[in-house]
Amino acid sequence: MDPLAGKASSRDASQPLDRGHERGHLTPPQASGAPPTLAVTRLRFTATLDRPLQLPAHPGALLRGVFGAALRLGACTTGLPRCADCPLLRSCAYPAIFETPPQPTQFAQRFSQLPNPYVIEPPPGPAVLHVGDPLVFHMTLAGAATHRQLPLIVSAWQRALRGGLGQARVSGRLLRVDIIDPQGQALPALDLATGRPGPAAPALDLAALVSPGPARPAGVSLQFDTPLRLQHESKPLAPAQLTPRVFMSHLLRRINLILDLHLDIRPAPFDARALLVLADGLGWDGSGLQWQEQRRYSARQGQELPQGGVLGHWAWTGPVAPLLPWLQLGQWLHVGKGATAGLGGYRVLSLVPRAGA
Repeated sequence: MDPLAGKASSRDASQPLDRGHERGHLTPPQASGAPPTLAVTRLRFTATLDRPLQLPAHPGALLRGVFGAALRLGACTTGLPRCADCPLLRSCAYPAIFETPPQPTQFAQRFSQLPNPYVIEPPPGPAVLHVGDPLVFHMTLAGAATHRQLPLIVSAWQRALRGGLGQARVSGRLLRVDIIDPQGQALPALDLATGRPGPAAPALDLAALVSPGPARPAGVSLQFDTPLRLQHESKPLAPAQLTPRVFMSHLLRRINLILDLHLDIRPAPFDARALLVLADGLGWDGSGLQWQEQRRYSARQGQELPQGGVLGHWAWTGPVAPLLPWLQLGQWLHVGKGATAGLGGYRVLSLVPRAGA
């Protein structure tokens, strides 16, 4: 049985689907196929504020909340209080972008929550932004359909900034939107004065992301910059419960669902079972990981919610090369609970070459 499949059930797609140490008949990882090019784009938004703004420790939830409300105002034509009751649920841009509705996937499970085709990367907090300081944040979009909604997405951010951020409702103005390519170069994404889109976003080439590293790395180093909140049976996993296999199970399942739902790529261009067995054989040092407790206030639910997770440095040793394309893609898509609001963000820091490689 595929460890990313399992028996039919209804679950949150942030829950792990690792079936333990099943081994069965496996395709060698090298036979998983060449990394594809993907319609995945990272945008950089630059804004200015009218008054000072106090950013919380992890401002992603704040930005996600105002973006969702503004997007709904711009997209909804029926005014119904619940999208689930709307006859336009399958054609409206709001749920397509912000609340992917439950639907069949290639997995046996029925998911109550599915990954959305965006990730918001907020600026680091806590911090105070003063008048004149730029508010800079990023947003990753997945899928051609989502890219076609770029004018609507930018309009939603403009509306959100006019309406104000935080409890003090600090208003602002969007200055520019750029596409950031995998090499870090900026291209204009949209002319804010005319609404005219800029050059077409380049496809994300995973092979190009990996190619600067050594051909036969002896390990990989991951740095978690925002809380990694992986869950099992709705309970967050502590640093001592993390292994490369557990992490890759969450990451590959998230990538697989995004490829399926938003990029129309199925089956996934990797052998999940083989990659998980490979991850299971890696060595690792988790002494640089620690749990950081965090809470955020949800205006929609009227209460504080936990958003703590694992931060720090994690070193893996062993034959990691087949995992690298998907670890690199995970930097753009994040992983775990709260990924769309910027949690589960990490960087692939360094590759240690084998002796003589």
